[in-house]
Amino acid sequence: MAFFMDPGVTLSSKLLEVVYMLIGAVTIYAGIKNLLDKKNPSRYGTAVFWCAFGIACAFGNWLPAQVTGTLVVIMILPAIFKRVKPGFSLAPAKEYCEAQFKKIGMKIFIPALSMGIMALIFALFTDISSLVGIGVGIIISMIILMAYSKDNKPKVFLDDAERVLSMMGPLCLLPQLLACLGGIFTAAGVGDVISQIVSYFVPEGNVNVGIIVYALGMVAFTAIMGNAYAAITVLTVGIGAPFVLAYGADPVVIGAVALTTGFCGTLLTPMAANFNIVPVALLDMKKKFGVIRNQAVIAVIMIVVQISYMIVMK
Repeated sequence: MAFFMDPGVTLSSKLLEVVYMLIGAVTIYAGIKNLLDKKNPSRYGTAVFWCAFGIACAFGNWLPAQVTGTLVVIMILPAIFKRVKPGFSLAPAKEYCEAQFKKIGMKIFIPALSMGIMALIFALFTDISSLVGIGVGIIISMIILMAYSKDNKPKVFLDDAERVLSMMGPLCLLPQLLACLGGIFTAAGVGDVISQIVSYFVPEGNVNVGIIVYALGMVAFTAIMGNAYAAITVLTVGIGAPFVLAYGADPVVIGAVALTTGFCGTLLTPMAANFNIVPVALLDMKKKFGVIRNQAVIAVIMIVVQISYMIVMK
């Protein structure tokens, strides 16, 4: 309780920690549910994976670094040996879903919309993290869904959360791991190495060429890492700052658009598992890279438009 009573810790940090604890509780529930599921062929490995992740997520702020690191090692072992598998899940019947849709209609989108609205409200009008806003939006969504149908009880939400987590499996951790990788690259001086390499073929003082290299580097690095947030720190240190911003380009325009240009790389890579691989699994698509193929042309158009915008507005 000392953390939550400490006046030196901001309200945003305290509420964000509560969100992480709730996430951890859900993943621990997923682990225990799979442990008790005798129909799961890998129930022990699945339980170890989700419980270890849940403990690290919920209590990582208070656990010693060595303990958290041990939990991470324990967590990845079942994933490496492919012992994390979905168990028995009682999904709603198609007839039931159709009956509920006829009853609720397009109002079914209100719960999902509430999450986005709350995230925007928290981001624009408060000093509290938008992630907390998403958490509040989820609670509001649950209340709305419970109002829609008496069948929507707390256990329904827990079981559906476990079902989606099990369908995604270890892939759900890829964004976090890639974000950590970006921090490691930056601390290791990868940005400085990139800067030295780029200096050989980018003319000194030519901001337009610097912008093009910076933007395409963001696309390529994001495609490799699967995360534009991880890429922008490394590429800004290596290319953006010395070859673009150092010559007077507007950091607001360049920084914001470079990040969105990096997101074009997200559209082109299987490393962005949540966007391009998980939907394939959820929708049982026959073509493994079907999502990426459908996004490729749009991504290329957006890259050209955003590079042109940076050059004009710099």
